[in-house]
Amino acid sequence: MTDMTPLTGTVLDEDMRCNLGDLCRLCGVPADSILEMIDEGMLCPQGNDPREWRFTALEVKRVQTTIRLQRDLRINLPGCALALQLLEELEELRRLCRVR
Repeated sequence: MTDMTPLTGTVLDEDMRCNLGDLCRLCGVPADSILEMIDEGMLCPQGNDPREWRFTALEVKRVQTTIRLQRDLRINLPGCALALQLLEELEELRRLCRVR
């Protein structure tokens, strides 16, 4: 008999915008981690101060990917920023190849 593990997740709408608290809850990280990612240039929230910040679904994905890179591969934050950039470029190249 196979062991069945239930999966949980959140469906993200491309037009979704969430605030800092929502982002922290969605990704299971403290606000300090999000602030470090903003300082590193990995996230660019819309709004003038933390109470007004709004994050897109793409930024939620970036945070989730960063968490996995840090946890699974022990990559530091600058390394995660580079890895995210490369992963997004690879995704764009694959998309362009499918269009042709």
